[in-house]
Amino acid sequence: MLEQLLIFTRGGLVLWSSCRALGNALKGSPIDALIRSCLLEERSADSSFSHESYTLKWAFHNELGLVFVAVYQRILHLLYVDDLLSAVRREFSEIYDPKRISYDDFDEMFRQLQKEAEARAEEMKKLKQSGRALPVQTKKGGAGQRALTGVQGNGAKKGTGGGAAKDDSDGDMGSGRLLSNGVDNGTKGINKSRVASMGKENGAPDTGAFDVNKLKMRSKTGKKGDGEKKSAPTKGEPKKAVKKNRVWDDKPVEESKLDFTDEKGDERMEREVVVVRGESMMDKEEVISSESEGEEEDELEGAKPEAKKKGWFSSMFKSIAGNSSLEKANLEPALKALKDRLMTKNVAEEIAEKLCESVATSLEGKKLGSFTRVSSTVQTAMEEALLRILTPKRSIDILRDVHAAKEQGRPYVVVFVGVNGVGKSTNLAKVAYWLLQHDVSVMLAACDTFRSGAVEQLRTHARRLQIPIFEKGYEKDPAIVAKEAIQEAARNKSDVVLVDTAGRMQDNEPLMRALSKLINLNNPDLVLFVGEALVGNDAVDQLSKFNQKLADLSTVATARLIDGILLTKFDTIDDKVGAALSMVYISGAPVMFVGCGQSYTDLKKLNVKSIVKTLLK
Repeated sequence: MLEQLLIFTRGGLVLWSSCRALGNALKGSPIDALIRSCLLEERSADSSFSHESYTLKWAFHNELGLVFVAVYQRILHLLYVDDLLSAVRREFSEIYDPKRISYDDFDEMFRQLQKEAEARAEEMKKLKQSGRALPVQTKKGGAGQRALTGVQGNGAKKGTGGGAAKDDSDGDMGSGRLLSNGVDNGTKGINKSRVASMGKENGAPDTGAFDVNKLKMRSKTGKKGDGEKKSAPTKGEPKKAVKKNRVWDDKPVEESKLDFTDEKGDERMEREVVVVRGESMMDKEEVISSESEGEEEDELEGAKPEAKKKGWFSSMFKSIAGNSSLEKANLEPALKALKDRLMTKNVAEEIAEKLCESVATSLEGKKLGSFTRVSSTVQTAMEEALLRILTPKRSIDILRDVHAAKEQGRPYVVVFVGVNGVGKSTNLAKVAYWLLQHDVSVMLAACDTFRSGAVEQLRTHARRLQIPIFEKGYEKDPAIVAKEAIQEAARNKSDVVLVDTAGRMQDNEPLMRALSKLINLNNPDLVLFVGEALVGNDAVDQLSKFNQKLADLSTVATARLIDGILLTKFDTIDDKVGAALSMVYISGAPVMFVGCGQSYTDLKKLNVKSIVKTLLK
């Protein structure tokens, strides 16, 4: 049963609802979730959206700027929803007036459209059921009979040295023999005839044929042949030197001889303060150049140079007069060029395809204004979509959240997660340095008890930054280590605890279970996924599986997922910035930090406008 059908404008004004016609009230706010999680995130090309116990489907009228949304229970499979949305869209667009805000008279029309859609769906269902029940009949001599006869004819050739074969398929009796034993006998006959013909063409197998067994013997023994022997060395040839066995003595070695540490160097490291004193790039505003990008619109339209020369008058006339409305065929060349361009910028193929489908859905049916080309329209729509996706939907002001936690008398906890080798520990130290510049006391928690040298690496960063570190060594439960670190930070009045975790692949079940336990037990304020800006399609797999594993392995009702993204190695990718778009699109989490170098100051914010400009350049 349909729960509700809602009609509203793209500006958010509700024009009509089926509450009076159906008398149903929705639990929660599924339509708000659809707008927030799907329509604003450029996922409008999807067929449906699920929220709690509801499934939502929608349709657009781009020319009038209207959105039609149908809501029904997820457990139901209503076959008439798409048909009903099309009918409502068609009928409502005829009576729509931009100056009118009430459409109470549409209730009766909706009831009639719903009855008609349900009747058509029921009729289609009966036709499908009756179609499955009827046996498949083929006319004698038809396409199906010819296909069977052809197979039988080939199968009836019984190979006796590749001789001629007889075709005993005659009428219905031939078909019966084919279905019972003709296929097996036929295939055997074909194989025999092929072997016989190959034997005749290539000669007998004993006369110069390739022997696989000899090849296996050669690979095992390493000899070229059975009759070949190693040639004896000549008199003038020098003998090869034979390595002598080393004789080990049993005398104990003094430990002082094995100790290569520099005592002066250790003292110097103990007294070492932060080498870098500069300002972190997080607090610097990035300036975007206003130079023209020099984009070729004909590239988006997929036009060839010859077509450009021949059709310049017609294209100019179209620009002046304007098209009646944009159709999918008109958008495809420009969208294909945009998809290829996004993929060259390292955007995952799946994400680029979904974005282009969403832009096509939002533009289809719109009127093209005068002096406006299809390519520029598509470009503008894609730019707006990218800006909406990359712009954070919530506040990412960590300093404000840190002060709010401090007022509550507890430390602000950040957990760094990610795959192996992406630079979690290094960028954790960069975040610590940035926080120190804002007079925030920081403590590090060495919860990577798996990788050799991880604790020592974090200890070095703590010594250089002159901040405390909580460590328990290796082979300890990281969840317990993090819990004790948070308790220690609360006793020492530390403002922030930065938790370093072991790198793990998204398919490693034991390590993902340990990470889920750490997050569920300590309930951190922020879970940061650290990922490389170099990855393309792998970014989708990493983030989606990390979130999926955290949700599946969670022991609480509301699972904690990834809250933000830290992109590393951003200085090595030139204009291949597509990983940022892929990660944000697949997870919905904002990019909070960008690592762009080796020093503590090389950490900055993501400039959304600059990324969009680079993607479309």
